[in-house]
Amino acid sequence: MNWIDWEKQTVFCMIRLWCSHQEHLPVPNKIGAKTIAGLCPDCFVLYEYARKKLSCCRYGLEKPVCSSCTTHCYQPGKREEIRNVMRYSGPRMIWHHPLRALFYLFRKRRLWSKA
Repeated sequence: MNWIDWEKQTVFCMIRLWCSHQEHLPVPNKIGAKTIAGLCPDCFVLYEYARKKLSCCRYGLEKPVCSSCTTHCYQPGKREEIRNVMRYSGPRMIWHHPLRALFYLFRKRRLWSKA
């Protein structure tokens, strides 16, 4: 698994936390319906957008953590949405996904020491 895949999974975890906090109603997975378990349609669209942007990241496998990145990938509206998601989910990741949270902090710290 590379960094981009790891980031995609982490963003999914954060959006799922946000979605459940907002009490959005997930759509049951029907034949032909594009949904992911636990996400409402709006959060699913945000996740798909973030996943697409991560796949096209200009830094590739050398990608820094998003909070340390100098390039804004998202459109202004989506940037605000993902910022709200991360603002809510970030501090809660240590309880819901402790290994992901610790690994993120380790990567961020390691990138700071390189600069």
